[in-house]
Amino acid sequence: MVKQNKSENRNLLLFFLIAFGFTWLFWVPEALAMRGLLGSSILVDFLISTHNPAAWGPFVSAFLLTWWNERRRGVIRLLKRGVEHKFAKVWWAPLILIFPIIYGGALLLAILVGDTVPELFWTSDPFSIVFYFFVVLLFQGPLQEEFGWRGYALDRIQARFSALNSSIILGVMWALWHIPYFWIGKEAIYAYTFLPFILSAILITILMTWLYNNTGGSLLVALIFHTMFNYSAQIFPVLETQQGGFFYLILFISIVIAVVIIAGPKRLVREKFIKTTSLKSF
Repeated sequence: MVKQNKSENRNLLLFFLIAFGFTWLFWVPEALAMRGLLGSSILVDFLISTHNPAAWGPFVSAFLLTWWNERRRGVIRLLKRGVEHKFAKVWWAPLILIFPIIYGGALLLAILVGDTVPELFWTSDPFSIVFYFFVVLLFQGPLQEEFGWRGYALDRIQARFSALNSSIILGVMWALWHIPYFWIGKEAIYAYTFLPFILSAILITILMTWLYNNTGGSLLVALIFHTMFNYSAQIFPVLETQQGGFFYLILFISIVIAVVIIAGPKRLVREKFIKTTSLKSF
């Protein structure tokens, strides 16, 4: 890892300020609009439409700062990391399976203890599962966020803190970034209080850091893992059941604890990196 200096500390602070500022500039008015507080206008129609660019805040911030400091070459390097697939094939197993196991397992347990089976949209059209994966990847968060959270912020935080502590810090910031969406989002997780949400954000960030560090800083891994998180939550809507949330957290926490124990909190890497970390692109 590179040494952390005042310039990188400033860049990290600027990253969060720009990411939050850009996103909240659109999400806060959208939350007001959805409660009828802004009346009706072309602007309101835009804010509540799918064209609202709020979620692109981390992406915009990462690319602005990369361009400012490294110009075209740095931006190209950042983009290339989004298709970096040259890591050990063994990592594809946890990358693809962890969240279906957590969500699917929790839903099964909830049903076994008496919960009603929620609506599973894909049972009537199994082929929609493949199509829906790409919808989530491109339009529901991963592409808009991961070039920022993992592509820009994570390595800079890890230059100063352990992998576990870095994950907790980034997980908290990631959760706070979502605050306005609690008045916008229709997903079941936004019906809960903020505490379970922030815990979930920290847990997924720990797992994401573990996979990211063990694959040499591949943003493709971050993009797919984030997609699998959102995707699995909708394929197996366990949070729509009464007791599923409890089983979801138990399984999630258990897997994270096992990863931290096995990989170690300092780097979340049991063996040497397969590739040099992405910090060389700074």
